[in-house]
Amino acid sequence: MSAADIRSAAEIVVGGRVQGVGYRNFVERKAGQLGLAGYVMNLKDGRVRVRVEGWRRVIDELARELEKGPPLARVEKVEVMWRPATGRFTSFGIRYAEFDP
Repeated sequence: MSAADIRSAAEIVVGGRVQGVGYRNFVERKAGQLGLAGYVMNLKDGRVRVRVEGWRRVIDELARELEKGPPLARVEKVEVMWRPATGRFTSFGIRYAEFDP
């Protein structure tokens, strides 16, 4: 079994013009299409945070999509920090406040 075939999790932080351009909806749609679980939320500093769990190769695929973003976005940086999977997410959704649990 390769590293790409392991259930994993990642925290992905995206910088650039990613708020007010439909970026969270874009992430929710892409993650849903890929069968990933977790959430996306805006950060107070203008970046977007994605917490995602699933197969590592699929998370890599999502990260590549996040580099493109929706048409009005201008992605400048995508940071992926790998984490151990917790299994606590059953679906993917949007969180609307930085202080959500």
